Amino acid sequence: MKETTDLIRHNLTTALKPSLLEIIDNSAAHAGHAGAKKGGGHYNITIVSAEFEKKTLVQRHQLIYAALGDMMKQEIHALGINALSPTEETKGTQ
Repeated sequence: MKETTDLIRHNLTTALKPSLLEIIDNSAAHAGHAGAKKGGGHYNITIVSAEFEKKTLVQRHQLIYAALGDMMKQEIHALGINALSPTEETKGTQ
């Protein structure tokens, strides 16, 4: 599902200008799953963006879902999110 991964990357990069964006496609591990049968993939993302500063976890997820838009209805069945601000990323590396 490289096309979907590329589209996720494009949408999140355009909307949130991340300093880090990692996307893992776990779709193959869920091949028999009901959502996968309908065409939706399983993805995990780690994203670091200044847009997340002083935002709650719910607000960060809302920004991500807004950036992905209709992809959440068809191309993406499941999405694991690790959304950090640059400040949090720096604290985690010390």
